[in-house]
Amino acid sequence: MPVDGPEPTAPIDYRFTLANERTFLAWIRTALGLLAGGVAVQSLAEQFSTPGFRRAIAACCAGLAVMLASVAHQRWRRVEAAMRRGDHLPDSTLAPLLALGVTVVALAAGTAVVVS
Repeated sequence: MPVDGPEPTAPIDYRFTLANERTFLAWIRTALGLLAGGVAVQSLAEQFSTPGFRRAIAACCAGLAVMLASVAHQRWRRVEAAMRRGDHLPDSTLAPLLALGVTVVALAAGTAVVVS
């Protein structure tokens, strides 16, 4: 007798689950690095003539770290769910967001160095 509902899917190869987890952890390490960079700028970059630059760069690093950590978690969950359903993996917005954020931080740091 057939059972109503979706067909059960085959178990996921553990290597794919572990690769997804390693990718998530790489994004988390990047977020921690950004957070440490923001703390370092705020604590150590006293040569900037305007303290606003230092705070802005530190705040951008910290904000980018928070965004990256939360988006990385959402991405990990979406990829895990797609693998379990047997769907295509979702597109990622992490790399473009990170590139844009690091560009903003680099421009702010460059401006602070030139102005100082």
